Amino acid sequence: MADLVETTDPDGVDFGWVMQMTFVITILVGAPIVAGLSILVELPTWGSRVSFAIRVGAPIWFLTAVGMFLYAKYTLEGDSEAEHENEHENDQTSSSSDEATGDSS
Repeated sequence: MADLVETTDPDGVDFGWVMQMTFVITILVGAPIVAGLSILVELPTWGSRVSFAIRVGAPIWFLTAVGMFLYAKYTLEGDSEAEHENEHENDQTSSSSDEATGDSS
């Protein structure tokens, strides 16, 4: 049976997750920041409002994306270190059980 279309098995950072979380965090955190900062500036026309939203929102979006990428990379490295430690512990456990049974394969 073929794999479902929506399943992924990324090697390294899952960029789909990074993009989704960047979008969500920017909406939840970045939009209120832009709205709050817009109170301090006179924005009489729609053009000035759009320009302000882009000038302030773009750096927020960029910083959020970089933060999400670094978070994903950090947690991935932490997961791989923990996995490596578990494999090492499993190797020690299996070798000690082999010694106890006298099995030397």
